[in-house]
Amino acid sequence: MSIVAVSGEPELAPVVARWLVGEFFDYPGGMTVPAMTHMILTPRQPFAECFVLLEDGEPAGTASLATEDLEARPDLTPWLAGVFVRPQSRGRGYARALVRAVEGHARGHGISTLWLYTGGAAPLYAGLGWRAMGQERDRWGPVTLMRRDLGPQ
Repeated sequence: MSIVAVSGEPELAPVVARWLVGEFFDYPGGMTVPAMTHMILTPRQPFAECFVLLEDGEPAGTASLATEDLEARPDLTPWLAGVFVRPQSRGRGYARALVRAVEGHARGHGISTLWLYTGGAAPLYAGLGWRAMGQERDRWGPVTLMRRDLGPQ
């Protein structure tokens, strides 16, 4: 298992885009794969980055450090976003490894606080040191807003 940045391996962007659109943006008027690919390859801030976990050289999961994520909270930034592990690779600790990679990248850019929101994975993130900060709403209903204060590595 290894984790790479898409900025260094841009050929991975379309794979990640297909996962993210299929998992998080597959609704009428949602994001297209080409638009998501473009967004991955042209981040809005220098710290923004998409990571891919490789299992035996093949993409198995992804997570990103993003400038914005939850439309209801444009005041919060940056975000742990788009955490996804393909179904056949789940249960191996890959989500944890991806979250830690994003946290480390954030620390390296002097970021002290990260945000995320989740519909059903709050226990996973709580086990990784994230704190629930309340409930918000996204397109599908209530979500848990979570915060992680990053200490030294």
